[in-house]
Amino acid sequence: MAVVKSKLLKQLSQNYPNFLKKDLDKFTDIILKEIKRTLKRGERVELRGFGIFSTNKQKARISRNPKTGEKVNTPEKKTIHFKMAKELFKKLNNHE
Repeated sequence: MAVVKSKLLKQLSQNYPNFLKKDLDKFTDIILKEIKRTLKRGERVELRGFGIFSTNKQKARISRNPKTGEKVNTPEKKTIHFKMAKELFKKLNNHE
């Protein structure tokens, strides 16, 4: 089951009942926008205990359409790379 923003907000409002839902919504929007802006600038985002988001450049290349076999030029593009923190790795794998 995936965690969508609405479920995340519902969980936050249950854990922090003294915050208004609209304030929690603004808070999550601000965090997500700042992560997007930072990645767009080519900088990395480090969330201690969770992981690091960074961008990689994929070089331009000639690929092929699998259906027709025709060659297609694929332009250079940025991709997002995530490296999990050791703390999160240990929690996921039940290590103490």
